[in-house]
Amino acid sequence: MPKKDIDILDVKSLRGPNIWTYRPVLEAWVDIGELEDFPSNTIPGFYERLSTWIPTLIEHRCSIGERGGFLQRLREGTWPGHILEHVTLELQNLAGMPGGFGKARETATRGVYKVIVRAWHEEVTRAALYAARDLVMAAIEDRSYDVDAAVARLRDMTDSLCLGPSTACIVDAADDRDIPAIRLNEGNLVQLGYGASQRRIWTAETDRTSAIAESISRDKDLTKRLLSACGVPVPEGRLVESAEDAWDAAEDIGVPVVVKPCDANHGRGVFTNLRTRAEIEAAFAVADEEGSGVLVERFVPGNEHRLLVVGRRVVAAARGEPVSVIGDGRSTIRELIEQQINTDPRRGSLEDSPLNPVRLDSAARLEIARQGFEGDSIPPAGQSVLIQRNGNVAIDVTDQVHPSVAAHVALAARVVGLDIAGVDLVAEDISQPLEGQRGAIVEVNAGPGLLMHLKPAEGKPRPVGQAIIQHLFPPGDSGRIPVVGITGTRGKTLVARLVARLLQLNGQRVGLACSDGLFLGRRQIQQANAANWQGARKVLLNRAVEAAVCENGSRSILGEGLAYDRCQVGVITNLDPDAPLPEYSINEPEQMANVLRTQVDVVLPDGVAVLNADDARVAEMASLCDGEVIFFSFAPTSPTLAAHRAIGGRCVFARDGYLIMARGQDEMPLVELASVPVARPGQPRLQVENVLAAVGAAWALDIPAGLLRTGIETFALNHAAPASGPNSHGAGARSAAAPA
Repeated sequence: MPKKDIDILDVKSLRGPNIWTYRPVLEAWVDIGELEDFPSNTIPGFYERLSTWIPTLIEHRCSIGERGGFLQRLREGTWPGHILEHVTLELQNLAGMPGGFGKARETATRGVYKVIVRAWHEEVTRAALYAARDLVMAAIEDRSYDVDAAVARLRDMTDSLCLGPSTACIVDAADDRDIPAIRLNEGNLVQLGYGASQRRIWTAETDRTSAIAESISRDKDLTKRLLSACGVPVPEGRLVESAEDAWDAAEDIGVPVVVKPCDANHGRGVFTNLRTRAEIEAAFAVADEEGSGVLVERFVPGNEHRLLVVGRRVVAAARGEPVSVIGDGRSTIRELIEQQINTDPRRGSLEDSPLNPVRLDSAARLEIARQGFEGDSIPPAGQSVLIQRNGNVAIDVTDQVHPSVAAHVALAARVVGLDIAGVDLVAEDISQPLEGQRGAIVEVNAGPGLLMHLKPAEGKPRPVGQAIIQHLFPPGDSGRIPVVGITGTRGKTLVARLVARLLQLNGQRVGLACSDGLFLGRRQIQQANAANWQGARKVLLNRAVEAAVCENGSRSILGEGLAYDRCQVGVITNLDPDAPLPEYSINEPEQMANVLRTQVDVVLPDGVAVLNADDARVAEMASLCDGEVIFFSFAPTSPTLAAHRAIGGRCVFARDGYLIMARGQDEMPLVELASVPVARPGQPRLQVENVLAAVGAAWALDIPAGLLRTGIETFALNHAAPASGPNSHGAGARSAAAPA
């Protein structure tokens, strides 16, 4: 039998909307060579091996549209490109990421396929793709393959590279509100929204989180004094300087007491319910090592609680419980902890584990010592040994919080100055006021973990991500600025420059990414071609930008995807059927139309597509637009214009030497074309069409007619280099996307 192999020729990372879907994907060009003659049903044992190695493939519906659909295709016979797609998606799923969108399509070259898979994280998806190739080849060649090891490697990558659960829940909530998100580093710093409307989060901290407030929250003694001054119940106590001073403070307060670092984090070095001088002095020594000072406080009886404050209200609450082991007469306490506590699947060291493993740290050793044991002691069968009093907050009690407790907690966050805070309090009954039970707030924390509220050990999850998004973006605020995307075969750069000019005259600070470079306002900040993903992304990241204009080269769209998820205005200038891109396997006008339609696909429901009515393939895209359509035309008698005006649509066209704006049958002559430098008699028809397209885009943005007239009359040819061919003025601007 001839040698069979799967060769991955190239992998393109399409980081935004593209010809396949609205979401980021990897597009792998795969050469299956001789396997083109060997579909899956002709390879002995292949189906059995693959379905045994990855039994969860039964969940893939494939084109059959029902559970087991892909396996049916596998039995009947399908090709390695299609198989590679499904195996890659399932490996991602097994590694902890949703599987998502996938496709496999033939190219013009026999045996070469485009395999497209959803890329939740480019590096993880790329690793999953290559692992899938190796796995499929092992199944074809009847070799062993360690699926578990491959999944474990991918899961490790997912855990280390993807957003943590707290950040991810906020980003998911933003996505539900159609608010765009951009990850700014390899950690959990994320931009929500674009340009001047953006907000930033870092886990559960926001750009509203004051650095001063965060510093206050780390100083437990200062926090207590501020809260006490405002009438918030806190435990009595003070800073101490030595072990002897700690005992003196305990005598003044009255035992039992708590000893902890004044800048404690995650409960490290915190000792509770201390009653003897020896215990207090031993605790002081450990707490002193953990922090920059030591607090001695009144011990508050009851359970530990964590309440999450977002804005000015409590949105979630969780209760903790002490952790104990039960002796079996054979095992040591150390062994019992591993057997009875740390085997709980909710405990783990990863970010998606709601509870941490229990260790015999200094606090735990002190706790068991008070009961007469050591770590290697073997307690009698049936005897309960308390290991840990706090640090196990995971039982949802949100609906039980008394209104006065919620008021105290919200006030505590405001006193410290935090917009989002995790407030720790101790009380015997959270459903009753604190005063009657001598409950108290013991800490106010910045950047609180959200996992305990998302995945409580008991009780229902709370929509804390939605609460944070609501806090950052009130109803009606999408975090968006006007984004104008421009594509087509020719004329894009001039249209982009003119639209940016009109927006500037309207008083907006404009970011422009086009073939002539990158511009902020009237200042050019990059001379190199910026009609690409990177150029547009720079504009969207800039907090000074109030409106963005982005020219999209077709090669960039096919090789990178759009830089924005949606736009307010999408312009398609034209489609040249004689300008194929064979290097992308785009050879037919219909394929090019599928590329250009990306710009229409991403127009927002309240946005506008500005389309060339004189280009039949472009005009047909009107039906794909979620928003309104404005047609522009050099021919005032165009049937497309007539039909659109008949239903009250807006059009921009040239007639009798004038540029005319029309809504339905109402017309407004805007300007005589002879007074427009780039559209005077003698200029190419393309120049006039460019002006029509730019006016249509500006009209879609509600720029007043007077400013439109002034803008185009004062826009000279030296404001933009002339379009001379497919590779200048955005001839490379082919945009693309098909709905997911």
